[in-house]
Amino acid sequence: MADFNDGGMDAVQRRLICILVDENDRVVGHDTKYNCHLMEKIEAENLLHRAFSVFLFNSKYELLLQQRSKTKVTFPLVWTNTCCSHPLYRESELIEENVLGVRNAAQRKLLDELGIVAEDVPVDEFTPLGRMLYKAPSDGKWGEHELDYLLFIVRDVKLQPNPDEVADIKYVSREELKELVKKADAGDDDEAVKLSPWFRLVVDNFLMKWWDHVEKGTLAEAADMKTIHKL
Repeated sequence: MADFNDGGMDAVQRRLICILVDENDRVVGHDTKYNCHLMEKIEAENLLHRAFSVFLFNSKYELLLQQRSKTKVTFPLVWTNTCCSHPLYRESELIEENVLGVRNAAQRKLLDELGIVAEDVPVDEFTPLGRMLYKAPSDGKWGEHELDYLLFIVRDVKLQPNPDEVADIKYVSREELKELVKKADAGDDDEAVKLSPWFRLVVDNFLMKWWDHVEKGTLAEAADMKTIHKL
């Protein structure tokens, strides 16, 4: 087991227990958040954990983005979708029916990261649109190997970002997001815009056509929870 006293993840974060799944999203066990993001463990044991990515739009159909804090172990200071995290190995977040466990986790984490109260994001307002499986090293030590649930929600919310989690936030239109992607593609210096790998996969494969459904109010028509996209 890796040395829990070395730098990076604080003690509270290390103790969080993630849900281990196989490539068909069947629960096979659990492990610490620390181990689930340690590349040597991911590679040696093929550790794959369940995750979620929330895409929150306001009533003007602008997408809320966050810049991850500089203290994040994986992908510090990159821009990404509204909220990204993991359901924990606990009863309320293991519920499979109607993706309720993942929705409960998303509601919890939106409060933790962005100060969005539960009343502003009721669990039944999240629309799960799909699942994707990806692997992404962050640096020589840390990385991600996730089966990621993609949750969309359209709500006007009050925001109070947690600086331990979030460095910055902004709402973007489609055109503003396209410009952000162009800047990320063009950047080759330390000041360049960087996007998280999972967010970029969603942008490149799904987001623009799903955005149409956001604007039309037809998100449920876009949902495909049977397929696991291996990207």
